[in-house]
Amino acid sequence: MPEPKNNLTKRLRRFWIGGALDPSKTSTFNQVSLIAFFAWVALGSDGLSSSAYGPEEAFATLGSHSHLAIFVAVASALTVLVISASYMRIIEAFPAGGGGYLVASKLLSPFMGMVSGCALLIDYILTITISAAAAVDAVFSFLPPEWLHFKLDAAYLCLLIIITLNLRGAKGSVALMVPVFLVFLLAHGFAILYAVFTHLPDFGRIASDTAADVSATRHEMGLVGMTLLILRAYSMGAGTYTGIEAVSNGLPILREPRVRTAKRTMILMSASLAFMVFGLIVAYLLYKVRREPGRTLNATLLWTLSSGWPPGLSTAFVIVTLTAEALILFAAAQAGFLGGPRVLANMAVDRWFPTRFANLSDRLVTQNGVLIMGAAALATMLYTRGSVRHLVVLYSITVFIAFVLSQLGMVRHWLRKRERDQPWRSGLLVNGTGFLLSSSILLFVIYLKFDQGGWITLLATALMVGLCLLIRGHYRKVLKMLLRLDSLVKAARTARSQAERGEIQPLMPEGVRSDGPLGFDPKAKTAVLVVRGFNGLGLHALFAILRLFGNLFRNFVFIEVGVLDAGNYKGVDEVSRLQADVDKNLLEYVAFMRSHGYHAEGISVLSHDQVEGAVSVADRVRERFPQAMFFMGQLVFPQETIFTRLLHNNLVFALQRKLYHMGIPFIILPVRIQEGN
Repeated sequence: MPEPKNNLTKRLRRFWIGGALDPSKTSTFNQVSLIAFFAWVALGSDGLSSSAYGPEEAFATLGSHSHLAIFVAVASALTVLVISASYMRIIEAFPAGGGGYLVASKLLSPFMGMVSGCALLIDYILTITISAAAAVDAVFSFLPPEWLHFKLDAAYLCLLIIITLNLRGAKGSVALMVPVFLVFLLAHGFAILYAVFTHLPDFGRIASDTAADVSATRHEMGLVGMTLLILRAYSMGAGTYTGIEAVSNGLPILREPRVRTAKRTMILMSASLAFMVFGLIVAYLLYKVRREPGRTLNATLLWTLSSGWPPGLSTAFVIVTLTAEALILFAAAQAGFLGGPRVLANMAVDRWFPTRFANLSDRLVTQNGVLIMGAAALATMLYTRGSVRHLVVLYSITVFIAFVLSQLGMVRHWLRKRERDQPWRSGLLVNGTGFLLSSSILLFVIYLKFDQGGWITLLATALMVGLCLLIRGHYRKVLKMLLRLDSLVKAARTARSQAERGEIQPLMPEGVRSDGPLGFDPKAKTAVLVVRGFNGLGLHALFAILRLFGNLFRNFVFIEVGVLDAGNYKGVDEVSRLQADVDKNLLEYVAFMRSHGYHAEGISVLSHDQVEGAVSVADRVRERFPQAMFFMGQLVFPQETIFTRLLHNNLVFALQRKLYHMGIPFIILPVRIQEGN
């Protein structure tokens, strides 16, 4: 029997990712929004986790010239602070959410915003992939060497677990990481401070060795060669900065007041990240660590600094620290699942991607975005075979494209403030510095990584940009065709006014008096029309019912589902506005039919899914109107193409299947649209 099977499926889904949430309650939004501390865990983990591979790649690139690492460490820490300060200004300017996509779209142009969004999506996919791969590397650094052939399988499993957690919702996945996050900070912070304080007596010697190394390197390579070596090491660690943008982009999931929460999160994140990247590079230098087969540089550092401890204590410290590191990388992949689907949803709202990517699940998460990001990360893991060194080459290029465009947009923003005689100098200084720094890093990263595989990242971004242009072009073409249908809206409103004033004969069934609307007769034939706004599509479907069925129906019921998506679910106020818009649309239909003498009602419902929302009230309508027949209009395009099939999700057919299964008659009314100038 299909019904028990359906119930079993729902029970399994509820057990696996949780039950549906009520979007109309303030407590629900609080349940899926994050305070500063949780946001630090969720969004800051991206940057902090890069300490597992960013400082390592930077230090290892220096080779035998390890004393130059002090310059890389200082430059890296300063870069974190400068970029963070510039994003604090973006948070102030965009309190509703100001990631690279929104900033570039509003301050530069929609096209530049789309480019920034595509770059961020590639970066988030790589963030998820490299975090999962590095997490597995950290764990296998203390496991027996003969287990190494299971490493790639473990990386796939790691990704699947993260996808499942994110389908449950942001806070549900973040709360699990809080103890791990604290252990990570304490363990790594202790390791860094231990390395520094145990080497305090040697600082004079280290300083002289550094000066000697600088002199020898300059003599060997020249000033230009030495500078390029430092810049190369600095660029290989550029993945360290990729998590900074996550806070401004993640504003919609932060607790009110969002700006203050975001600023606190940014301060916590930037301070901890600057300390971690600087401290680890210095610790590598102090202990003169080198890469060992099957171990990360952090693992080697931990084993080295604890070598004089009691064996049991040393082993426990290394295992606990590396396990916490692996799990914080797990949380960093989670940050990619918070940011990536959010960017994808915002772009879908603006029609750069299929609109289904803006839809929310009943757990109020962008489920389609989570799934597509997860699939892309799995494909990337397969392509790179889980190699962190390979992923580092692909990584960080795209995020700096977003950094550059965001900072350029803010520079333009402050210059406009200047023209209006508003305060602008400090903002221009901060974002101007951020723009120059980001531009320089982007150029160096592209130059140094292009031949090693960086071209793949740029090609993937370019292909995504081309796809977005095609999708947006199709939606614009369809919009022009739909506008011609909307000419009926004005005519319907005029006809309603004339009918109410008695200037025209109402469209009444035969044998019914025209001195008022019909009384409620539940036994009369009832037409139930599912609509999506008071527009030409809905009116064409309504008039088709009157034309095809004549006087058969005396009751009309209009159902509209207010769909909660990433564009409107940002709090209870936005949900209330959506409800008001839906009610307004229904009143238009009801008033029109009543003006022509019919009994008419409207039913509104808010849902994450239009089909599920309509189905949820179908039984209620049928109980009130036993003779009800359901209708919905369906667009018929001049030509069937891949875009019409993929970009228009044919909700009407999904609704038809659901209602047929319930034994409810449902008729699809084709509404043809034509191309034109």
